[in-house]
Amino acid sequence: MTPGPEPVAAPAAPDTRMGLFEGWLSVWVAGAIGLGLLLGNLVPGAFAFLSTLEIASVNLAVGVLIWVMIYPMMVNIDPASLARIGDRPKGLLITIIVNWAIKPFTMAALGIVFFRYVFAPFMESADAEQYIAGLIILGAAPCTAMVFVWSRLTGGDAEYTLLQVTVNDLIMIIAFAPIVGFLLGVTGLTVPWETLLLSAGLFVAAPLAAGIATRSLLLRGGKTQGEQRLERFSDRIKPLSAAGLLLTVVLLFGFQGDVILEQPLLIAMIAVPLLIQTYGIFFLAYGAAWALKSPHAIAAPCALIGTSNFFELAVAVAIGLYGLNSGAALATVVGVLVEVPVMLSLVAIANRTKAGFARG
Repeated sequence: MTPGPEPVAAPAAPDTRMGLFEGWLSVWVAGAIGLGLLLGNLVPGAFAFLSTLEIASVNLAVGVLIWVMIYPMMVNIDPASLARIGDRPKGLLITIIVNWAIKPFTMAALGIVFFRYVFAPFMESADAEQYIAGLIILGAAPCTAMVFVWSRLTGGDAEYTLLQVTVNDLIMIIAFAPIVGFLLGVTGLTVPWETLLLSAGLFVAAPLAAGIATRSLLLRGGKTQGEQRLERFSDRIKPLSAAGLLLTVVLLFGFQGDVILEQPLLIAMIAVPLLIQTYGIFFLAYGAAWALKSPHAIAAPCALIGTSNFFELAVAVAIGLYGLNSGAALATVVGVLVEVPVMLSLVAIANRTKAGFARG
């Protein structure tokens, strides 16, 4: 009897596991906040010394930590993915419009509504303006790293997610500083243009260039061997991002410990517009993808990339513009604290509504 053809193996299910750091990010950040508050009260002199280490309005300690956070992510950005920019353009178009034409402006509007009106009786006007500035900076920084986690959890198209991140990073180099500067100016806040442009160059353009150069060097000498080298290198430096983020949070809250302890409801007030923005942007992008009949593997990442934030960049720019102990820096750190539980709830929504999307 002639044997029939061998059965074709089913495609592997997407890896939906989160790493120890990603899965418990809110817990780690909360712990770093607590440690920062404790150290800020126990050894205030050490934090006072670190605050004096500045060059061109950039704090050296924080600048080094931001690079430690961002560089490992930039190594994963693949410029070659731009060759597929014309494939399935709907999801990419939604991402670009939401990230750059809608999200920064809605975040600025929510900041004004809550901190100039709703919460105005509970804080000084100068502090309120700082929180608005921090929200503007956070709203203009779409996600670069964590979106790969959210995409994986929803069974998203990994290659398409990489394309979206690459395009957004390239747009960020050109558009981030002008949008932030414009919104700060429109809302009546001071715009330190020199520091803003310097921060964008130091913490977006330079790490991206370094990451692309590193990737190019590692991929030399054969595709298979190069990809193995790249994977090993990425695995080794990935923990640096977590360490840099947590140490930065410790520094921030060490400088702002007295403010936080005196105003325990402040973090909750900052979180309110962030929560409204996050859920609103998700349903806007997700609904647009559904209306345009995008498959779920494209729709979910395209909505999540705009919903999540590049909080590493936002923290760095807020510190560079307004200082380590500023309200703007505090607002960006609150974004880190609320992001993971909110994003996990949106992942659950995306997975439960998968059947309503086009297939293929």
